[in-house]
Order: sequence, then structure tokens, then C-alpha cells
Amino acid sequence: MTETDLHTEAVEIHDQFSDRLDVTVDEVSERLDTLVNEYKVPLSEARRSVTNTYLDEAGIDRDDVTGSDEHVSITDIDTPEQWVDVTAKVVELRNPDSDAIAQAGTLGDETGTIEFVSWSKSELPRVEEDAVYRLGNVVTDEYEGQFSVKLNSTTTIEQVDRELEVSNDDAEITGALVDIQSGSGLIKRCPEEDCTRVLQNGRCAEHGEGDGEFDLRIKGVIDDGTTVQDVIFDREMTESLTGISLEKAQEMAMDALDTSVVAEEMNERLLGQYYHVTGPNFNRYVLADEVTEPEQPDHEAMLIKARSI
Repeated sequence: MTETDLHTEAVEIHDQFSDRLDVTVDEVSERLDTLVNEYKVPLSEARRSVTNTYLDEAGIDRDDVTGSDEHVSITDIDTPEQWVDVTAKVVELRNPDSDAIAQAGTLGDETGTIEFVSWSKSELPRVEEDAVYRLGNVVTDEYEGQFSVKLNSTTTIEQVDRELEVSNDDAEITGALVDIQSGSGLIKRCPEEDCTRVLQNGRCAEHGEGDGEFDLRIKGVIDDGTTVQDVIFDREMTESLTGISLEKAQEMAMDALDTSVVAEEMNERLLGQYYHVTGPNFNRYVLADEVTEPEQPDHEAMLIKARSI
């Protein structure tokens, strides 16, 4: 990481808090440098950590901090903790599972779709399905490769009188499951309301230490013979593919006093199997909505055919 990169990040953080805290660019840069170069924390995580520190010191909510108003397409959203403008159609509204959320659903434009939430405490105007809006100053977020946007107290909502064709093509891949990555099997998610981040060493990146709630998932790699694709299978799909329920996985881990036995068992049952996966494509991941098991290719027959050509 170059000093220029750190300085650029430090200036942006400083500009956010200069009117609230007596802090210099050098002080911000020093904190970033310690995390990135001494503790080897990725720059994006270091920025988030330092920003949260200053939010705590200032006694303010992150939703009250304004930032960039760059207008972007949905497909361009690939970094968390950015402040952007988007023009999008409300593709779907869903019933919030928490009183803290006023509205939740899916936004879409010509390039793709993205999930959104609007916080109750922000008291924003409500949006309607199938209507198109210009949303100013929304905050990007990311979880397991899936990006979303949060409407906050600084967000502006302007309905736009125009038609917008939403791209919603699902990705499809057929091939062998060649790897089950770290972070698969029996995991624990943050117990805080509205947070589903996976705990790392008993800690949530946003909320700190917590007991966590058990869940199942597979972060796999499918090889179709020419390319490889990262795929995430949620609890329901993981239980279906492996035959291991969440309750069974907890029993296995308790008997062995080790949660890694669950991922090891999944490796034994699934590696080398062929799957046809369909689902939305979020950056490097396909989120498996539908999975079928096509007939595995006859490699011996393929070899004989190749030799005869």
C-alpha cells in the first residue's frame, strides 16, 4: 500500500469529521498506516474501523455523516461505505423483519439490481413499487460479495417521470464442484438486529464480540471446463445438497468439539459432483437460487472420442 493511497483515504475521512472533531490529516493517516502496514488489515476494513472510531468520538450516528454525491449505475457499486446517487426503479418491496426498517426491497436499472433498506428513524418519504426515483446520498454496503444501499437521514428522494428497463438476467453455470472454501460449513452470524455478518474469531467487523447465531452455508467453486465460478449456497440449499440439517451440524460439532468437522464432511459428500446452478450474479459470486444435478459426463467416452478425431 503506497503512502499516496493512505493519504488520499486520510484526506477523505478528515473532510468528513473536520467540522466535528479536532483531528488532522496526519493523525488520520497514522491510524490507517498502523492498521494497514503493522497489522496487515485491508485498506477498506482499515478505513471502516477508523471512520467508526471517529463516529464514536464525535458521538454521532454514521447516518448523519454526509459524503460524496457521485451518480453511478447499479453495476458500478463495488465498494462499501461509499456515498453515491442512483436513479433506479423499485422492482420489489418486501415486508421489513424489524421495526427499525421502514422499507426494504430491490432497486433496478439498465445494468442490474440491488437490495435496499430505508431506516425508520430517518423518516424518509415512502417509495412505491414500479416507480422510478433519483436517490441522492445513499450509502453502499457489502456482505459476502453482495452489495446493497442504505437510505439514511441525508438521502433525498425525487420521483422521476420516465420508463426504465431493468436488467434482471440470472447467471447460469454447469460444472463440477472443485473446491469448498474457508468460511463454509457451520458458521456463526452476528446476533445484532439487522446484521447478518459472519463472526471471525468471535467478532463482528461492525459490532465487536458476540455469542453469534449458528447458520449453514457453502462457499464453493464450480469449474465448467473452461472457467471457474465462485458460488454461495445458503442454509436451505446447503441442507438440501448435503443432507445435513443445521441441528445435525451442531450435534456433529459438539461431539467433535470442533466446528470444522462439518465442512470436512461436506467436502467428502460434494467435491467432484456436477451441478447446474442458477441465480443472481453479484460481483465474483453467483448466489444459488436453483440447483439441479445433471448427469456427470463420461470422461472415458470423451477420451475415446477425442482420440478418434
